[in-house]
Amino acid sequence: MGMSENGINFNLIVFGGDGDLACRKIYPAIYHRIREGQFSASSNIVAVSRNQYTADEFHSILEKNITKHVENVDPKIMKDLFSMTEYISADLTQQSEYKSIKESILSKNIKNTIFYFSTPSSLFLSISESLKANDMIHDEVKIVLEKPLGHDLASFEKLNSGIRKYFKEKQIFRIDHYLGKETVQNLMVLRFANHIFELAWNANYIDNVQITVAESIGVEQRKNYYDQYGALKDMVQNHLLQLLCLVAMEPPAKLNAHNVRDEKLKVLKAVRKYDKKSIQKNFVRAQYTRGEVNGVQMQSYQEDIDRFDSTTETFVAMKVDIDNWRWAGVPFYLRTGKRMTERYSEIVINFKRVPHNVFPSKKKIHRNKLIIRLQPEESIQLVQMAKEPGPGGYRYKPVSLELDYADSFDDYLPDAYERLLADVVRGIQTLFMREDELRAAWEWTHSILDNMEATELDFYKAGTMGTGDKILNGDHYWHKNNTKK
Repeated sequence: MGMSENGINFNLIVFGGDGDLACRKIYPAIYHRIREGQFSASSNIVAVSRNQYTADEFHSILEKNITKHVENVDPKIMKDLFSMTEYISADLTQQSEYKSIKESILSKNIKNTIFYFSTPSSLFLSISESLKANDMIHDEVKIVLEKPLGHDLASFEKLNSGIRKYFKEKQIFRIDHYLGKETVQNLMVLRFANHIFELAWNANYIDNVQITVAESIGVEQRKNYYDQYGALKDMVQNHLLQLLCLVAMEPPAKLNAHNVRDEKLKVLKAVRKYDKKSIQKNFVRAQYTRGEVNGVQMQSYQEDIDRFDSTTETFVAMKVDIDNWRWAGVPFYLRTGKRMTERYSEIVINFKRVPHNVFPSKKKIHRNKLIIRLQPEESIQLVQMAKEPGPGGYRYKPVSLELDYADSFDDYLPDAYERLLADVVRGIQTLFMREDELRAAWEWTHSILDNMEATELDFYKAGTMGTGDKILNGDHYWHKNNTKK
């Protein structure tokens, strides 16, 4: 599909418009949506940062990044992107410097306006105040907020209440890119459009649930940020908790923003908080030491950040209990870390074992598993027991029925940011976090933060899967990722 003038028209003002996120995710997402005919090329994109660029210099940055992150770039769409993009240099802490941004918006006569806060959160309030002072906020204005939204409950409340002075909740889109992934979306269809799964989606049939977000990289350029936040605040409080909510929530009455977010909130309120005793058994934190990742020797975390007294965790694993009727007694195991064996994210639903083995060999019958792979390749596998071919009795083993998105669908699979940006443009909030969700997530996270001193910091070699075995019950074990062929 080519560029369409019938696509949606909008103003998009990207604060931090030459930053890594904008160049790596936002602009490639816009390119793809123009190509698919969803966004109109007469829309207005304004990139704002304090750096000085001519129009040609910024277009060169744009072209370099689109070429890097998009396959088979169409010169015509690139030209369309150039024509709709303007660069403005401004100090975002100075209200007087927003005038040129306002003039750019007014010149296009497009009401649908999005301000994308792709900056450190320390600038969010200053930007909001400046937009208000320059009379740039009206009912058709929306804002997109990138994480982190605070570093604890108090800082979240301060940031949120400051922004809410200027914007209504329906105007605020708090982004978590995990919720835009195709397989996360398909989790809703899998559960609520397939009777076979929804019938078995409870404590009667499910033994345990595992959510793993493993990264093979270290802290890279984020060392100052990461050493202040650590794995718990960087990944669990947002990404992993959101995935847990989608797995555990009740069916919403309708698939709209209000109902979906209500059900997610109920899960967050039912998640059992930790105390000084329970945290010792059900939570581990660790930091990577020297090791080997994909055949390459890696430094320790402390060497990476050049600080040898750091106790910041680069890995956490926890057993989570949900105190409600559907999930009572089902452990949810969550883990995430840096410098692990390989990069992958997955949700594994482990069903209960069959109650009785009728086969003469009495060989172990493995649990059925539903494996929802989020990255790097998106796929869904149902692991079931099957008979091995041949005579001479019943030999059986687990085999996978697999839905591979790349193989099963000819259509282009959009990146998470494409879906999320398209929803912002259309004003659909279903995949974005409501303020009470974030508040509940921080309240639960504080039950860990406030009791973390009752746990000891473990260490794990770079290139391994951390120290998460300590939290497992009985005969439970972590699902081994088998993406490597």
